[in-house]
Amino acid sequence: MDEPEAGPPGIEGVDLAGPFPVGRYASRLKEFLRGVERVQVFGELFNLRYSKTRAYFELRDGNGALPCAIWRNRLDALGLPEDALADGVQLVLAGGPDYYPGSRTASPGFSFDVTDLRIAGEGDLLAQLERLRRQLGEEGLFEPQKELELPLLPRTIGVVTGESGKARDDILAGLQRRGWEGKIVWAFAPVQDRHAAPRITEALQELSALDEVEAIIVARGGGSLADLFAFCDETLCRTVAMLRVPVISSVGHHSDRTLIDDVAAVACSTPTHAAEAVVRVVVPDEWASLAASARSLDRRSRAGVATRVRALGALARVPGEQLRRHRRDLHQRAREIRASAGRATLADRELTQRRAVVLRRKALAAAGPETEARRRALAAIAAALDGADPKAVMARGYAIVEDLAGEPVTSAQEARAQERVALRFSDGEVAAKIEPDG
Repeated sequence: MDEPEAGPPGIEGVDLAGPFPVGRYASRLKEFLRGVERVQVFGELFNLRYSKTRAYFELRDGNGALPCAIWRNRLDALGLPEDALADGVQLVLAGGPDYYPGSRTASPGFSFDVTDLRIAGEGDLLAQLERLRRQLGEEGLFEPQKELELPLLPRTIGVVTGESGKARDDILAGLQRRGWEGKIVWAFAPVQDRHAAPRITEALQELSALDEVEAIIVARGGGSLADLFAFCDETLCRTVAMLRVPVISSVGHHSDRTLIDDVAAVACSTPTHAAEAVVRVVVPDEWASLAASARSLDRRSRAGVATRVRALGALARVPGEQLRRHRRDLHQRAREIRASAGRATLADRELTQRRAVVLRRKALAAAGPETEARRRALAAIAAALDGADPKAVMARGYAIVEDLAGEPVTSAQEARAQERVALRFSDGEVAAKIEPDG
């Protein structure tokens, strides 16, 4: 390049020419690239799009990709059928590299400037996709999901999608229009790169493991078939086919058909359509109010059950507490009885000991000098008693007169009044008859 123009000083210690104005360098780069040898290349077409003057697309194979552009008038001159250029079609291109240097208000761009093209047939990627589709169909993997019963009004829905994609908002809007107020379990995963398929597979397995999840939506916005190739992964499709939960796929648009659409229970063209497919009834305001009332009733019933559980727990502790209280009372009474019995026994022992002392003293007193005098006094008393005994008198020849009632007759007048009397002698009784005087 020529000498650098006046400008800021260069980087100290860097042994390179310049610095040059970027516009000047971009122009030289354009001239250089346009001077590179023109060649023919072949590969598969993806991401075809049009502007007013040019058509843009990518040419890909398993080892690389090349951004391409062709002028619309040059493309129209080829006379190709309207749908001839579709994703996956194999092309042979003629042309060479080109570079647009851009400006202060426009972005630069590199492309392969196509001067001619020829359609060579179906691309390898599409051929591989069709072979895998036939294989999965022959193995019967298109049927298991379609045999699952899709709930009419699921309470919990799982969603696999990109965290920042528009598909998320579309699903929420679709469910809101249905009046659905259930629970969504989100599983965010990349939806376009070489890491997407295993991450989506893992997310589906995790959602399916949740018992509460009744259906799963897999959603992505539009894109070319190349962008959607993650949803044609064999492992992902086999996993979807064998899940216990019905899967609603929403990948791409009407013209796109990925393998996950074939194995899913339902295939939808948009995330909004997927939301309508998973909630198949429109919940009116009355139903929403009823659902809110049901949720309120559920919360209250749970609170009531919890309150009763606590009350029953408290009541369950009452018998034990009563038993422990009665046991303490019985132990206290037993201690009191033992103490009372001990005190009574001690008192009885002391009383017995005092009585023994008294009796001992009396016994000692009775064994002293007064014993003989007392014996003689007792003999005299006994003799006096014997002398007063009626039997002793009767033994000397006397008798006792008694009436028939056993009462003593003490005078002659009483005897005359009796007709019969009894005469009691010392050795027995004799009946007698009273005769009148005369």
